[in-house]
Formats: sequence, C-alpha cells, structure tokens
Amino acid sequence: MGQRVLVVDDDPTVSDVVRRYLERADFSVRLAGDGPGALEEYRQERPDLVVLDLMLPGIDGLEVCRRLRAQDPALPIIMLTALGEESDRVLGLEIGADDYITKPFSPRELVLRVQSVLRRASPPPAAAGDLVDGDLHVDVARRIATLRGKELALTVREFDLLVFLMRNPGRVLRRAELLEQVWGWTFGDQSTVTVHMRRLREKVEDDPAEPERILTVWGVGYRYEYA
Repeated sequence: MGQRVLVVDDDPTVSDVVRRYLERADFSVRLAGDGPGALEEYRQERPDLVVLDLMLPGIDGLEVCRRLRAQDPALPIIMLTALGEESDRVLGLEIGADDYITKPFSPRELVLRVQSVLRRASPPPAAAGDLVDGDLHVDVARRIATLRGKELALTVREFDLLVFLMRNPGRVLRRAELLEQVWGWTFGDQSTVTVHMRRLREKVEDDPAEPERILTVWGVGYRYEYA
C-alpha cells in the first residue's frame, strides 16, 4: 500500500465504500467513526491525508479539523458535507480544510480529489525555484514560506495559491481561473477562492484590511503586486 489516508465518517456504509475505492487506488486506509476516534487515529498513525465528515458524534468535524490543523498546518484535509450546508462548508474552509466534496458523492470523484490534493502537496522537481518579495520568501521545492524569517503555517491550498499568485504578478486573475489552476476544478463554488484568499492575506499582509500584496480587483478577481 502507498500513502496513508484516514477516513472519518459515522456511517459505516459510506466509510466501507470509500475505503474500498481508495485501497483499489493503492492507498492505505484507516477508519474512524467519531471525533475522538479521529484524533486518536491521527495521533497513532500520522496519515498523509484526512477525509473528514462534518457531522460527527462526540466532537464535530469542524472542531476535529481545527485541532488537526493546530497540530499540523500542512496536513491535507478534505471535508465531506451534506448538500446545502454552505455555511458549514465555508466555515470549514476558513478553519483550514483544503477541499470539500458534497454528499451524495461519487467514490471515484473522491479518489481523484485525494490524488489531486496529495499531488499538490508533493510537487515535482520542475516546480522548484525560490520566490522572493521583500521580506516574504517562498522555497517552492521545500514548500516553505517565511515572512521576516518566521515560517508561515500555510495549508496545501494556501501555499499553492501563494505560489500561483507570485508567479503571475500584475495580472488580474479571475476566481474561475484560480479554481482551475490551483484547485484543478473546471467548475465549483467560487467562494472557496474568496475564503482561502482571506486566510492567506491574514498570514502574508501586515494589515489584511489594507493589503499591499494581494489586491482585489472588484467584480473580477485578484492581482498580486511585488513590493
């Protein structure tokens, strides 16, 4: 088996189907049925990625996500949400989930999402090269970003988003383009981009309310400006 995936869902049928599809794709899978069990499995196994349902007994998925993110800012997390739970989905993205998929979902689609997030977490050597903007330094090969010498706690998607912005300075980037280039989605909820951009600004801007690097082009998208 290959990379380790922790699947957290209190529905045994869903968990079993997801496990079988992931194992067919050569992933090593562990299961947890509630929040405390998820945290214990993480402590013991240190998975490469977590598939996390929001509606969990014991400790809900949002709190599990918050605790996992506090322990490992770079841990890839994909949320499972019920159709229509937009507010919970947005909150989950704000807490630090990298991706989401709504129930009911295709197990094949979930496998593709898992592969996509893990692939971005371990980019090929061709992605190497440092990016420097004043006191902001991004080591692409090692996936480390520092601001004034202090390492930033960026999620997989936040890091990818920052790199894409810095590699396209001065160009207005539409939300749909960012979804496709950073998330690999040809369609989807563009609020995902908005949430991640807000969280990224909180980490790279001195004053997120008055950003100097990541600028909003109203009604269109965003533009990155070097100092």
